[in-house]
Amino acid sequence: MERDKQRELLHILEENSRRSAETIATMLDTTVEDVKETIAKLESEKTIIKYPAIVNWEKVHANDLVTAMIDVKVTPKREVGFDDVAERIYRFPEVQSVYLMSGAYDLSVVIEGKTMRQVAQFVSEKLSALDSVISTTTHFILKKYKHDGVILEQPEDDKRMVVTP
Repeated sequence: MERDKQRELLHILEENSRRSAETIATMLDTTVEDVKETIAKLESEKTIIKYPAIVNWEKVHANDLVTAMIDVKVTPKREVGFDDVAERIYRFPEVQSVYLMSGAYDLSVVIEGKTMRQVAQFVSEKLSALDSVISTTTHFILKKYKHDGVILEQPEDDKRMVVTP
């Protein structure tokens, strides 16, 4: 499959990974076999890593977890830069994401815990204890409005008639 169609295929899967190969083939004006082969190739190359579902846990009332974003300043290590400390951080089971950032801090770490106290303990006992970590700033997520490009709750349109005096 040509590069442009491959990119389009990736966008289609990113938007809705449950679409059938037949539907995707129709959308791309190609064969089902071509779609299946290309997806298999992209999966084996680790271009496609995973097919996640985006769940609004507030709707299920099952999200008793606390999510925090932690800004981390670190001292990069010679010859490995930030990669070594980032790997040490992302190996903790509480850690959901780690990003190398530009700006006032070096890494952005997203973690989940059962309580604010548990998140605070993670920061003080595990994260701050790493020898490369200089400082941290913790931000607790209070409500999610949009996640991975998906609006979690659409406001309902007011269907009442406008009445003026």
